[in-house]
Amino acid sequence: MTQSTETAPAAPLPSPEERRRLREAKSLTQEQVAAALGVSRETLKAWESGRANPKRRKRAAYARLLASFADETTPAHHPTGQETTPAHQPTVPGGDVSGRSPQGVERNHRERTNAVPERSTPEETPRHGTAPEATAKDAHPTPETPAQAFDALYAYCAQALVSQTYLLTGSRPLARESVEYAFRLAWQRWPDVATDRDPASWVRAAAYDYALSPWHRLRRRAHKRPDLPPADRDRKVLLKALLDLPPVHRRTLLLYDGLGLDLPDTAAETEASTPATANRLLNARAAIAQRLPELADAGTPAEQSALLQERLGHLAELGMAPPIKLSPARAVRTGSERRTRFWTRAALFFTTLIVSATGFTLATAPTRYEPPRAPGEPVRGVPVHAGPQPLTPEDEELRSLLHLAPVTGPARLVPEGR
Repeated sequence: MTQSTETAPAAPLPSPEERRRLREAKSLTQEQVAAALGVSRETLKAWESGRANPKRRKRAAYARLLASFADETTPAHHPTGQETTPAHQPTVPGGDVSGRSPQGVERNHRERTNAVPERSTPEETPRHGTAPEATAKDAHPTPETPAQAFDALYAYCAQALVSQTYLLTGSRPLARESVEYAFRLAWQRWPDVATDRDPASWVRAAAYDYALSPWHRLRRRAHKRPDLPPADRDRKVLLKALLDLPPVHRRTLLLYDGLGLDLPDTAAETEASTPATANRLLNARAAIAQRLPELADAGTPAEQSALLQERLGHLAELGMAPPIKLSPARAVRTGSERRTRFWTRAALFFTTLIVSATGFTLATAPTRYEPPRAPGEPVRGVPVHAGPQPLTPEDEELRSLLHLAPVTGPARLVPEGR
């Protein structure tokens, strides 16, 4: 009995990250691959994100297409048996807001299982007489230390994060401060960041939260107000429209249209539901379209997103001219360690102070209960104390006069002299 197509084994497919990597290795957009397979762009996006998988004929066609991509992108081998093409270099994990890579280069970083990018170089051809142990040792490089991994991540996405944060705040000093604060926080929590699925996204979220914090209103004027607007009118209008958006709408627009994240990832990073994120995105686009008529005339939402991504990239490049000079990675690490030591010592000092005050209180507190004294009350039924009362000055004067008088008694009894 022949096996029907309903019970035939499904065609094997690579992982969602590998599907996306193969497509981007061919420099193809999602629209082009979706048109070749006869599906919509949203369906292909769901296949590449792992939320859904193709079935039956679409699965077989998708598997054949990916297999052809894998055959064409397989690096050529040297006659000695070693690869001559360098390993695939991942894109900047912080995202390229200039729009030079299709659909946002941020997604490429998620296929990496390591915490930080590995710094790999093409292997050299072993010379004659090289010991096999040395060749095996070179083939398996030693793992990086936490400091080296942090420095690699810092050099990998710090500059891109500065340009993105500039679009959120419009202030170059605040953008630099936000990025350095995010990396200092990442070094303090490096065990959690190193084991995160996407360390660059962790740092980016911390930088965005610090840049959009409402506490900056209490700071000095240099951080509260943006820098001078660009001289170009279109870019000036775009920057003004961005800064007039609510912070959460501004962040959603930058993640979706600037970095090319899909809607679920944008919702996850902004800690909102997917429908709420879609409404924020539509409201942000409508507010920008009121200021930029060419955006409203772009046509489809995909064309609007591409145009807005290009405009944001140009605005970020203009805002980074001249480039912002960031602190070295070593200075960021030492600054984070210095702050950690300061707050640790402060916590120990206040803990010691509280313990000392508690001990003094225990030493000086009474050891038994002493009832309080009752307030005095008047006693009723006892007669008032009687007796001579003290004389007033008038009474004393009268008494002195009486004592000085020659005769005492009534005046009518005193004989008159003749």
